[in-house]
Amino acid sequence: MDQRPKDDADFLEPSVLLDETHYQEGYRNGYHDGLASGKEEGRQVGLKMGFQVGEELGFYQGCLDVWTSAIRIGQEAFSTRVRKNIEQLATLVSSYPLSEPENEQVQDKMEKIRLKFRVITASLGVKLEYEGRPASSKEDVEDL
Repeated sequence: MDQRPKDDADFLEPSVLLDETHYQEGYRNGYHDGLASGKEEGRQVGLKMGFQVGEELGFYQGCLDVWTSAIRIGQEAFSTRVRKNIEQLATLVSSYPLSEPENEQVQDKMEKIRLKFRVITASLGVKLEYEGRPASSKEDVEDL
């Protein structure tokens, strides 16, 4: 009787090994496919986010160009305080680390730029804002 259970175990062993082989092969294939699709998805998200940041910075730079041109034409176009804020915004925009997307301070810098822009437009009594940006960071996460 001791022989029979051992024979049953030997009989099932190739089936178990075949199942394990299929499992390992499926795992490897799935892992490699996931790696490839994850890289592509990451590239697409990075491209989208990079474009959005560049577009927003371009908006602020365009406003700066107009304001600095107005200042060159006539110093009295804006108050001293507004001119100082425009200079500070120009410094913030030019110091934004475009080539360092993994810099942990990029979000803080962008928030400072947005805040300084709001200060300037409020001082000028102008309702001007970048409309391409979602209203909240929660929407940014949901878009991803």
